[in-house]
Order: sequence, then C-alpha cells, then structure tokens
Amino acid sequence: MGFLCSLDVRISNSTVCLSTWMTKLLVGFAFVMAIAHGQVRYSIPEEMNKGSVVGNIVQDLGLDVKRLKSGRARIFTEDSREYIGLNVDKGTLIVRERIDREELCAQVSPCSIYFQIILDNPIELHRIDVEIIDINDHVPAFPKKQMRIEIPESVAPGARFSLQSAHDPDVGMNTLQKYTLNPSDHFILKELSRSDGSKYFEMVLKTPLDRELQEEHNLILTAFDGGTPQKSGSVKITVTVLDVNDNSPVFSQPIYRVSLSENAQKNSSVVTVSATDKDKGSNSEVTYLFSQSTGEEAIELFNINSDTGEIKVNGLLDFEKFKQYELDVEAIDKGGQTDTSKVLIEIIDVNDNPPFISVISFSNLIPEDSVPDSIVAMLNIKDIDSGKNGEIRARLNSDLPFRIKSTSSNIYSLVIERILDREMLSEYNITITATDEGSPSLSTNKTLRLKITDVNDNAPVFQRHSYTAYVMENNSPGVSIFAVTATDRDSGNNARISYFLEDLSVNGVSASSYISVNAESGEILAIRSFDFEQTKEFNIRVKAQDGGNPPLSSNVSVKIIIQDQNDNAPQILYPVQTGGSVVAEMVPRSADVGYLVTKVVAVDVDSGQNAWLSYKLHKPTDRALFEVGLQNGEIRTVRQVTDKDAVKQKLTVVVEDNGQPSRSATVNVNVVVADTFPEVLSEFTDFTHDKQYNDNLTFYLVLALAVVSFLFIVSIIAILSVKCYRWRRERMFYKSGANLPVIPYYPPLYAEVGGTGTLQHMYNYEAYRTTDSRKSDLKYSRPPTESIISLSNSGTQTLMHAQKEKVEKDYDQVRFTIKNSPSLSDS
Repeated sequence: MGFLCSLDVRISNSTVCLSTWMTKLLVGFAFVMAIAHGQVRYSIPEEMNKGSVVGNIVQDLGLDVKRLKSGRARIFTEDSREYIGLNVDKGTLIVRERIDREELCAQVSPCSIYFQIILDNPIELHRIDVEIIDINDHVPAFPKKQMRIEIPESVAPGARFSLQSAHDPDVGMNTLQKYTLNPSDHFILKELSRSDGSKYFEMVLKTPLDRELQEEHNLILTAFDGGTPQKSGSVKITVTVLDVNDNSPVFSQPIYRVSLSENAQKNSSVVTVSATDKDKGSNSEVTYLFSQSTGEEAIELFNINSDTGEIKVNGLLDFEKFKQYELDVEAIDKGGQTDTSKVLIEIIDVNDNPPFISVISFSNLIPEDSVPDSIVAMLNIKDIDSGKNGEIRARLNSDLPFRIKSTSSNIYSLVIERILDREMLSEYNITITATDEGSPSLSTNKTLRLKITDVNDNAPVFQRHSYTAYVMENNSPGVSIFAVTATDRDSGNNARISYFLEDLSVNGVSASSYISVNAESGEILAIRSFDFEQTKEFNIRVKAQDGGNPPLSSNVSVKIIIQDQNDNAPQILYPVQTGGSVVAEMVPRSADVGYLVTKVVAVDVDSGQNAWLSYKLHKPTDRALFEVGLQNGEIRTVRQVTDKDAVKQKLTVVVEDNGQPSRSATVNVNVVVADTFPEVLSEFTDFTHDKQYNDNLTFYLVLALAVVSFLFIVSIIAILSVKCYRWRRERMFYKSGANLPVIPYYPPLYAEVGGTGTLQHMYNYEAYRTTDSRKSDLKYSRPPTESIISLSNSGTQTLMHAQKEKVEKDYDQVRFTIKNSPSLSDS
C-alpha cells in the first residue's frame, strides 16, 4: 500500500495543510483482534474501497478452503444489507460496499458489524465481529451560517447566552473538541456537559455592554475537532445590544424530568415548563421556545406552546430508536432577556413488536432413519423490544418427534427428538411459535413442511401364512393355478415386489419342472399336465422380494392339490376276458331264488365319485333268470329255473362309474343251466364253436341265402358235413379227456370294501399262467358252502364239501389234461 504525504504551504493566508503517513496507515490496515470458540473479531477503518481484504477467515478459524466450498459457506446477517462479503475461493472476507461509520452507528461507539458464517454438512456457525474504526472525514459544521443575539444593555456580566452548537458526526478524538470566540473583549465561552457526556458551550458576558458606545458586536465562533489534521468550522455571531430591561425570566426548575410511554398518542401532554419575570408590563411577558441546541429529532417529535410552555407529543415515539430525549427550552421576555431550562424525557418501552422468525437453513427432505438430535433447520428468532418484552420462548406444536433448542444468541436449532417412521407419517407441518414475555405477550408462528423419505425397513408381507390351490388333472401346460399377493409398506423401489419360486424337491424332481411363478404378478402357472393317479398333492414355496438395497424378502408355503377327473374307465378284474378263452358258470336246475352264480369284480383307479361303480345287465328281458347287484356286482337268480330256460345263457354286464360324464366297461358272462357234468361239457363245446364262428356269422347267412336256390341234395350234403365235423370234434374231446374252458384269474386275497364291486374275504383264487398255456398251472379253491366244478372222463357232476377228496383227484386230472391237450390250451 502506498501512502501520500502532501504539504501545502500558503504564505499569504498562513494556512498549513499537512497529511501524514499515519492517517493513511490507519485507513488501509485491518487486523484480527481475537479468535475464541469459533468467534473472530476484526477492526477496519471506515470508507475502505470495495474489494479490500478484511481478513483471512480460513487461517483465523483454522478451516480449509475445500471445507468452505463443500459446506456452501455463506454469510448470514440479521438485516438484509451485507457490507462484508466472503470470497470462498480464497477464504477471505472482503468489503462489498462502502462503509460509512456515521451512517451505520451514528454516535454509538464502538461501532461493530455482526454476522454469522454458516457451513452445511455438517452445519457450523462462526460469529464474526467487525469493528468499524472512525476516521476524521467530517468537518465540524453549524446549522446556520449566522447567528443573531439581542442583549439588553442592562444585562450584568455573567449572563449566559446559548449558542448554536456545531455538529461533527465523527467520534472519539475526531469529533468536536473545542470552541474559540473572537474577539473576546466582552464575551467568553463556557464549556458545559450534558448527562450523556456530550459537551456544549454557552457565551457568557464578561463585561457590561454599553449600547451608546457600541450597538452591535460581530463575533466569530469557531469549532475544532481533535483529528489529525485538525478540522474546523465557524459561524458569525451578531450581538445586538437592547436598551433598558433589567430582569431576565427565571424557570421554576433548572431541569424537568419526565417518563413517557412509547405508545403515547399524538398531542398528548408531556410537561408544562414555567418561567417568571420580575419586570412589569411588556418586559414581563415571557415566550417559550426550544433553543437552537435542541436536536432536530426532538423538535420533530415534540412541540411547545409559546404562551403556556406546555410541551406535547407531535409524532410517533419508538423506544427501539431513541430511549431518551433532551429538550433545551428558552424563556424570552419582551425585552429580549432569556433563561434556559432542560426537559429530560425518558421513553418507557411497551411490548409493541412481535418476535421475528427467519429461516437460516432448512432441509425439507430427511430420511426416516435419521438419528435423534440431527439438525433439521437453523432459525434466527429475535424481538427488538427490551427487557421482558424482548425475552422469547420458542415452542413447537404438540405430538411431533422434534424439539427446538437455543444454540446461541437469537439462534435456534430444530432437531429430531425421536425415531421417525415414514410408514406412520410421511409428512410433517411443523409450526414454530415464538412468544415474548411481555404483558400482554405477542407471538409469531412459522410453519415448515418437512417430508420424510423412505428407507427399505419393511419386508414384503403375504396376506396369509399359507395358501392352498386346486388344479384339475389333465390340465393344459401354462394354465394359471393361483396367484399370491404380498404387500410392502415402503414406497418406490423399496415397495416394488418380485416373486420367485424356491427350488424345492417334488417327488424327487425340482419344483421348477412342475410350477413357474410370474415375477411381476405372483401368478402360479403349471408347466406340465398333472395326473391325479400319479401325484395327488405337493408343496411349493414362493418368495416375495422387494427392490430395496439391500432387498428384504419373505416366504409363503403353497399346497397344490390335484383334483381328480373321470379319465379312467372301470377295469374288469373278474371274469377275465382273454382272447380265445370261455368263462362259464354252472347253475343247477334246482338252484333257489337268490342263488349266487358269480360276482363281477371291477375297479376304477379314479377317486371319489369317479370311482363309485354300479353294475347292471345289458338289455334284460321280462323273463330274465338272473339279475346283478347294483353295488356289489353279484349275479344271482331271481326265480326258479324252468324247463323253458335255455341251457346256455350269455349275460352282458355293464360296469359304470359315477363320473360326469360317466365311463363304462362290459363283460360277458356265460352261464350253463345243468345238473350233470356232460351237459356242462357239451355246452362248453357249443361256447367254443360259437366263439370260433361268431365272426363268420354274416358269411354263413349270405352263403345260406345264396345256396337256397341250389339243389336239396347240396343242402343234405352240407348238413351231413357239419354233423361229421361235430362228431369228429367229440371224438377228439373224449380222447383228450375233456375240452375245458380256461379258468379265470382272480387277484389273490382281493378284499371288498363297502360294496365297491370286489370279492369278499371269503373268496380265494390263485392262478399261475405263462405265455404258453400248455405249461400253465392252475390252483382253484372255494369255500365249502359253494359248489365247485370237477371235470373227468366219466362226465360232469356237482359235489358238496363231503366229496372233497374225490374233487381233488378230479382236479389233478383236469390240470393234467389241460397241460397235455393242445386244443384246450389254445382255447
């Protein structure tokens, strides 16, 4: 910084103007006073150029430039005007605009600027005090360029005359320090002090005046400040000497003290001053007025009745601007003699200002997992009233998980008091109420809207702990079976749910080969067609997972039950229908009504009503000899056997299940009505022929129609040929022992349950067959209450239990015959 020192010497006027380098040094130098607990104090002279550096805040606060940038460092002032700015790149405080100490602080000393430096993430506050040092930039000046004073000649030495005071807005040594009065033959200056410490001067008459010698006196009053270089201002005083008025007015009190509320109405009375004059006539008439030494602010707010001396309020009082007023009152008589008195008015504060709330910093979005004592907002709350009227209590509306606490003077923090839960409440309207302690108290509200952002703290939840789904067998692959749904109390991606099939084993195979799950909808789809007869039910597990980070999930068990369809027809277990074999049952002619001929045994691999079987005869006649049990399949006689009944009867039994639609199976049962074994054997032969030629029946009919027209001889020859053929077959039968039918197969120990059509426990059948019927072995046993069939060369007969030994011998013979007879084996 460069300094200029100029010397201007004017010989003719004897005036010397000197500027020393010390003044320039004071103007251009700023220094740090103190740093303690985050508070820095600087001192700078007023009137510094814009951009001048005040101080290095990074160095003085022990911060880092990076911290200033990351924390978005900024300056907060309680008023809107910022004299000091922050250079974040360099970490320095600079002058933003010209600072006039007199404009900023008037006569207050010391004069300081207070502001806060705020940093975010985390929030920090640093208080900065900048003291503005006064420079001698103002010249003492008088309100008027000339003063006129009239003094009667009879005024005795020592009389005082108030003078118009000069005004110098500087402070300290730079403000007004002394006055000089020239010439000083008749008057001298007397220095006086006010209650606030300020000085003023009065002119005192030193020697008596003589109007006849000199009617007018011209004086020069000069005011000097204490600055370097010293500055001064002067005013011309014209003193006019009046004739003959011996007594001056005298006030009843030298000082009047009054207390006045700041809310006093206009034209309300403050005080009445009174002065008396011992003269008589017009010389005793007194006029009251404010003296010239009274400040302009006081003259604007008060007025005085010139005749009565009553002082009234003339404007709006404000304790926050001026707490005390001092009025200089003069009493002047007709002769021009005066007296002065002071009126001290103390302004009493009233609670006329509500608290003021301003937001310094506020984060309107916070996550729900924010820890208690986290700062949400920084507030500046103040009340410009004084005393109790300026004391503030800040509170929040009730039932909120927040609290407000004071961190420093007028600075409050809004912090989290307890754990937040977005799922319970996602948004808060926080109303901050600031109330002062005045009577009556005044309050101000400020509402902040705070939104709580979601974190993934809730796992998906299924509506039920487990599910049961049903699917009909023989379903189409890809058919929808069921849908599971889960909900998540979170929001956004944290509530976006995906569904997965857990890899479990179903019948030794991965569940994914049976079932798939739609990841978006939770719909369960069948991958393959199910068969109830193979799998009746199985369990899977579905996982619901949200889109949070990290994701949360939950599982649910789903039981898949396969429902049966009537897709299987009944199966005939007995009688066994095999190609070329003939099954026959013998009924004696003496059989009673209800005689059990045989029992049709059938099963259905379906379940439920699809497996309920019913039995009935196909096309029964009115003269039918037999009937079949609807539920058990037992074929019994319904009447006595007569001679008109055919020996050979063929019954067709239809077995039907109860499905929708129903399925059925048929079985043919051949019954022989005979009492002797040869009859049975003969009928078995007929059964065999019928079986062999049944397929050629149509051919024979056509052939018979064709040969009708032929000669009768051809017919006789054909009949004889048939007879010969039958005779030859009989001869072959007797040679081989018998032409026996194949004994049907019955499942071993097959038990009937509830009349479903199977055999009872009392029946027992065992058969051993090979693909080669000649090598088959047969074992057949029946209970003693039933008849059995034994075939031998001697014929056919019905045996009871008492003839068991003979039957066993015949049975051995039959078994031997079957093994060695090619014709029976092929049948």
